Amino acid sequence: MPPITETTILTNYLLIPAQLPAIISLQEFTSLFPKPMQHSPHIRTLYRDLQSQRNTLLDTISEEISSQARQGKALRRHVLKAGREAQAQAQEQDDEIDIERMLGTLPPSQNKNHTLQSILPPLQDAISELESQLQLLRSEEASLLASVQKTVGDLSDLRYGRLANPKLPEQVLEGLQGLQETCKDKNRS
Repeated sequence: MPPITETTILTNYLLIPAQLPAIISLQEFTSLFPKPMQHSPHIRTLYRDLQSQRNTLLDTISEEISSQARQGKALRRHVLKAGREAQAQAQEQDDEIDIERMLGTLPPSQNKNHTLQSILPPLQDAISELESQLQLLRSEEASLLASVQKTVGDLSDLRYGRLANPKLPEQVLEGLQGLQETCKDKNRS
């Protein structure tokens, strides 16, 4: 069994079931017309025209599938090339580190072999940093939660007609009246 490729999948699921005879046969198409018109030769012509348009669309889709397959191959080649280059660069850097280690010029932080005493302080510093970040996140979460709860409460009050400012409806109406008067004045001018 040949390997299943992107092109095979797209062709099998987009092109083959999309051909007009697979969707509707000429007989089924003819039966959609009123009885007196079903024997007209124009129905066959209409079906063939529809089939031609469908085939043109399928050809366009087939070309796009081929184009995408070519782009996919080019992308895979590019990724493989980049991977080989990165591997070569990493090997080159490893060689440089080995040379520095042999010469004794490598800083202790880049030394591969750690002892318990050499690794513990950086780990404790990292733990302290993470704990402080976690505390900041928790306080930020608490303030956001309080803000959301206040907003929900305010919206609930609005829904049930309980407003924090009992004069708000009157103020809104006054503002709307002022806006109407301004608009009327502009229209008169």
